[in-house]
Amino acid sequence: MGHMLKCISPIDGSMFAQREALSLDAATQAATRARAAQPGWAARPLQERIDLVMAGVAAVGEMNDQIVPELAQMMGRPVRYGGEFGGFEERASHMASIAREALADIAVGEDSVFKRYIKRVPHGVVLVVAPWNYPYMTAINTVAPALIAGNTVLLKHATQTLLVGERMAQAFHHAGVPEDVFQNVFLEHDTTSRLIAERAFNFVNFTGSVNGGRAMEQAAAGTFTGLGLELGGKDPGYVMEDADLDAAADTLIGAAMFNSGQCCCGIERIYVHASLFDAFVEKAVAIADAYRLGNPLAPETDIGPMAHIRFAEEVRAQINEAVAAGAKAHITPKPEDDGGAYLTPQILTNVTHDMRIMREESFGPVVGIMQVDDDDEAIRLMNDSPFGLTASLWTADLARAQRVGDRIETGTIFMNRADYLDPGLCWTGCKDTGRGGGLSVIGYHNLTRPKSYHLKKVTT
Repeated sequence: MGHMLKCISPIDGSMFAQREALSLDAATQAATRARAAQPGWAARPLQERIDLVMAGVAAVGEMNDQIVPELAQMMGRPVRYGGEFGGFEERASHMASIAREALADIAVGEDSVFKRYIKRVPHGVVLVVAPWNYPYMTAINTVAPALIAGNTVLLKHATQTLLVGERMAQAFHHAGVPEDVFQNVFLEHDTTSRLIAERAFNFVNFTGSVNGGRAMEQAAAGTFTGLGLELGGKDPGYVMEDADLDAAADTLIGAAMFNSGQCCCGIERIYVHASLFDAFVEKAVAIADAYRLGNPLAPETDIGPMAHIRFAEEVRAQINEAVAAGAKAHITPKPEDDGGAYLTPQILTNVTHDMRIMREESFGPVVGIMQVDDDDEAIRLMNDSPFGLTASLWTADLARAQRVGDRIETGTIFMNRADYLDPGLCWTGCKDTGRGGGLSVIGYHNLTRPKSYHLKKVTT
């Protein structure tokens, strides 16, 4: 018996699921099967690959009644939100709709002597290492376009969401995607690193922590294996003096607290123009205080437990340190806050960038709010971060948002919205948030390589 991977439910600390990790030999065999299957899969007509992938997506949707409570058990998201299938299908559908154009040959020129063009060809075998916080949507970001582009895929999911890859593989195989073309694998970290170092894969897409990203880079060092990395974030919101105050408060606090704050592009710090600061804080506190913390299987619950007690402990530590240094906590702990995985959503003011709560990733239901006097101060503070995923700007002035956005070090600029992934746009980051880009046409470019053809015709 090999090492057992165990999913501990944050609802009550019980073991919800366990699976045996593959040995290095078994994992190598899985990658070898994927490599053998890839040429045949890539040779299928593009439309056939699209149809099979979308049939797999539909089959996942047919499982949604089982998936929603499973997600609550595995990572704590309340059942009232209905799972992830809406976003899962939206992203896959968009990538399917643009595939023909995104993967089309690039014509460079043809005359009586030469024909020149650039093809997009699949890398080969793609490893997708997916996180637990949005386990279906983050996985499909790469799985769908990688398969459509002609790659074979191995999916390694986070232990906290152990059953997600199994569900996806079951659905895709039922829809007709060959088993060796899309495989779910249960791997330990060391096995994953060994496979990468031994060039088992042609491309690796990893979503997770900064330390996890470093481990991926170290494993790939010298192999020239392509990497796509989406790592940490500390996404800011900036409320300008002409903002719609109600909309800004509703959206930014929702983006800070939804999924117990465990969102890649969740809002973790907010800067508000002095003229709106007091009113914004009042509204923010009222919104956060109204959330109902509790068992995610209960239909009335707004916020469930964090996915693991150690995540909640880190957020509590950041809050306590900030309060000890002079920050003000506005929400009285709720009766359901057990000192473990169940954590009261919190609003902090009197915060500074000397505090970890405003600089390090929290990834929990807490947000610090600071007053600013002008755009220059807001931009300086938004850029005072090792991360750069998204930034949310609130103003009635489109041109101003564009000017401010041009000066922010980030991957995506939102205006009057937050915490949304548009599959038509490249999902990317800078600084310690990582490198590469998913979805959009650029997502296809990252999952393929260019191959140039310079053909001289025989003339008589």
